[in-house]
Amino acid sequence: MAFDASPVRDTPLSEAALSQLFTGARTRNAWSDRAVPEALLRQLYDLTKFGPTAVNATPARFLFITSPEAKARLAPLMADANREKTLQAPVNVIIGQDIEFHEHLPVLFPHAPGAKDWFADEAGRRETAFRNASLQGGYFLLAARALGLDVGPMSGFDAAGVKAEFFGGTTVEPNFIVNLGYGTDENLFPRSPRLSFEEAARIL
Repeated sequence: MAFDASPVRDTPLSEAALSQLFTGARTRNAWSDRAVPEALLRQLYDLTKFGPTAVNATPARFLFITSPEAKARLAPLMADANREKTLQAPVNVIIGQDIEFHEHLPVLFPHAPGAKDWFADEAGRRETAFRNASLQGGYFLLAARALGLDVGPMSGFDAAGVKAEFFGGTTVEPNFIVNLGYGTDENLFPRSPRLSFEEAARIL
């Protein structure tokens, strides 16, 4: 899918758009059986990939779980409170980070030919991979909402089990899991409070 490379950057989104992305959006715990087509999943990734990361490293990796067989492999690895809704959601997405992301920097960051060597230290790579894959996960949630989908991000799962089951023999490690599709209002909690600006922010 082609995207406009020259958007108008100084015009705020409409209130309706901001509601869809933030103020009116909710984390869903129940899902309709409306299917999410593969073309939409591809469009979702193609939108997500434009979010900025350090040195354009883009370490996030996205595994879309859609088949009953794959869901049956994932469900036992979810925390009890997350299992039923994971099975109900049309799509589950395991968002991980590739610890060897730096191997792609000659292509992704070509104006700095030595960029790959900046990440020779594994501990530094892990920190960079985790931070930037988490950023990409946030972009993913907003991109999904922008495309009319609902999301239910989760951290309650057996990370070692997911690594072994879905990323065994690779350099990818799981970060968090997202239920994706068209949510319903079933099991929807009242919106929880948020911290005020004064409680969470300062201007210096």
